[in-house]
Amino acid sequence: MATTRDKGGDLFLGGIRLRTLADDPGVGTPTYVYDLSAIALEARELRSSFEGAPHLVAFAVKANSAGPIVRTLAREGCGADVVSGAELGLALECGIAPDHVVYSGVAKTDDELDRAILAGPRGIGAIAVESVEEIGRVDARAAAARRVARLAIRVNPGVELGELGTHEYIATGHDEAKFGVARGDLPSALSALRAAAHTELVGFGMHVGSQLTSVTAYVEASRTLFGIVANMRAEHGKRLAFVDTGGGFGIDYGQGPCARPGDFVRAVRAEQRAAGLEGLALHVEPGRSLVAPHGVLVARVLQTKASRFQKGVAALKWLLIDAGMNDLLRPALYKARHRIVSLASDAAPSSNWRVVGPVCESSDDFGTHGLPESPPAYVAILDAGAYGYTMASTYNGRPLPAEVFLEEGRVVDRRSRGSAQAWIAERAGSANAVRAP
Repeated sequence: MATTRDKGGDLFLGGIRLRTLADDPGVGTPTYVYDLSAIALEARELRSSFEGAPHLVAFAVKANSAGPIVRTLAREGCGADVVSGAELGLALECGIAPDHVVYSGVAKTDDELDRAILAGPRGIGAIAVESVEEIGRVDARAAAARRVARLAIRVNPGVELGELGTHEYIATGHDEAKFGVARGDLPSALSALRAAAHTELVGFGMHVGSQLTSVTAYVEASRTLFGIVANMRAEHGKRLAFVDTGGGFGIDYGQGPCARPGDFVRAVRAEQRAAGLEGLALHVEPGRSLVAPHGVLVARVLQTKASRFQKGVAALKWLLIDAGMNDLLRPALYKARHRIVSLASDAAPSSNWRVVGPVCESSDDFGTHGLPESPPAYVAILDAGAYGYTMASTYNGRPLPAEVFLEEGRVVDRRSRGSAQAWIAERAGSANAVRAP
């Protein structure tokens, strides 16, 4: 847990009292607050686990696309794993070199492929193709641009859902997933590459899923990937630059300890050496593990609600807050559970409160939490630095939340919350707008 409490019990993040930010009219709630110094330290620790061996830590920008965070990781020597043309543009704008960008995704548009091929003097580090059909598309775009596109094949290692211990929506390496080239299709992919005169195969990769708390399935999948790469090099004599074992490193959301990112790296490096592939750079693509523990969502308590049901047999107590599923979708989408704590002292007698938001959906529910019996003015939803703001929406006409960025105990950047009036103006449009028949 990245937050701390002072002697008075007030909650701090990155050396800043969160109550001070919540009370500031220029910040308010709901607001995401991030500790950039802790994120930089997280990246440094992960990179040290490679022990000087050739590598790339490609931050999964989809986890958190805030410019201050991407720039912080760029300064720490990280690259980027992107899944859209906009994410590619953001990574480059934030100082990540084109050579350090890997572009994944099953349905890239021609315009997005052109951006990747034309970035920098040689294009980006690798376009990760996820189907045999995509190879021909990339070759055609590269030919039109009079360039050679660097490709990596994302292999589907066939790790089944039950082996991962994660939610079905974030398991990506099983045989029915839309992602990656199935092992049985690899001969066709290699044949397509031989016919693609404007492409160069530079790597192989995988990504089995997210929120992995044990290295077991990750290592098993990497062993499959390394075997494929070793056989391909022996049989086809291809020269490769890297092998990419993906990301998905989990964090502790309060359910107990889990493997650290460095544990995954050390385990797959041992497999890489055993496969005789230590000459290739090892790429990993962490997202959540770098940022999630170092961000919180601060919310105001609007009111309480109490009810008795079933002829008075049981009682319900709700704590209604101003953050909803449009601000943090994970609980509604994945049934994820985030710890929720008071910004003030947690030493007071506690009670079980069902914490819910204002969105008009039954799934706008953050679960039951032990919070002070006398409701606090504010709460913090912990471990919200990943897949929070990036998945936020203006559903129900609710403005996007604010963001505040901390570094070395001070606020270094902030993004204001959207306004209801701006949403009304945008959605209402012009009274003279032409409507389709």
